[in-house]
Amino acid sequence: MARNDLIGGALWEEYSQEVQRRMDAPTNMGEITEEEKGDNELIIADFGAESCGDAVRLYWLIDPKTDTIKKSKFKSFGCGTAIASSDMMAELCMDKTVQEALKITNIDVEKALRDTPDIPAVPGQKMHCSVMAYDVIKKAASMYMNVDMESLESEFIICECARVSQETLSEVIKLNKLTTVEEVTNYTKAGGFCKSCIKPGGHEHKDIYIVDLLLEINEQRVMEEKSRKIIEAKGDGTFETMSLVQKIKAVESILEEFIRPTLKADGGNVELIDIQHVEGIFDVLIKYQGECMSCSMNTTTTLAGIEDMLKFRLKAPIKVVVR
Repeated sequence: MARNDLIGGALWEEYSQEVQRRMDAPTNMGEITEEEKGDNELIIADFGAESCGDAVRLYWLIDPKTDTIKKSKFKSFGCGTAIASSDMMAELCMDKTVQEALKITNIDVEKALRDTPDIPAVPGQKMHCSVMAYDVIKKAASMYMNVDMESLESEFIICECARVSQETLSEVIKLNKLTTVEEVTNYTKAGGFCKSCIKPGGHEHKDIYIVDLLLEINEQRVMEEKSRKIIEAKGDGTFETMSLVQKIKAVESILEEFIRPTLKADGGNVELIDIQHVEGIFDVLIKYQGECMSCSMNTTTTLAGIEDMLKFRLKAPIKVVVR
């Protein structure tokens, strides 16, 4: 049966010619035996992806004097994309030091498989098949360096396909005030391939998703913006030492955040008319609007609630007067 029939014509066209070639005739598939070792060190590392059942075995022949990978081979147990990615991964390791090989990312592998620089080598949903490239390199390096594999990962990775960490994503979202997944992908490439890192329900389970980061950071930004506005309105001193403009801004910010949402929910509203200083008391003059104008509690419960909130937030002797 033709590979085109197995994969589907439309999907097959999304694979680069280089990927197709390495699927059918991988250049670096095979093993390195003890007989080939000589004075070099032989490392054999295995890594499997639980999400799709693919597995890869990486062979390195390393010159211990220079830590240079003199020969690199692989065996892959998985789909054609995993084979092609593993083949390119093994090739990219050749003649590099172990530390240099650790810098190879899944994006490096995918880009090396492209026919043209601006056209992806594999469809996005198959990008996860190249995730094993970085992981098996890290496994081989940890074996050679005799350290724990996790010690080589200094950051918590959210997007495995693009190797983008939580720290990087958080910084980019904050710095550029991003609000959508599409914006995050445009800035970082995270979420642009298998999409498992975007939200629950993808190819792989994640402890943290891009949507979680967006929600958390944007909620924090909103709270910081509210606090900033109140601080700016209050100035550096107390309510008593503010200018009239600062006092008005301070009262307005509290009315907008704590009072108006409740009044508007019942069809009403409140307008700040003026602030007057009378015998040590700050009279805050207000005017009710909408349903509040005819409400029986506008001079009792509602009025007391507004006054108590302003006193509590501004720490000042305040009396609310209805006009």
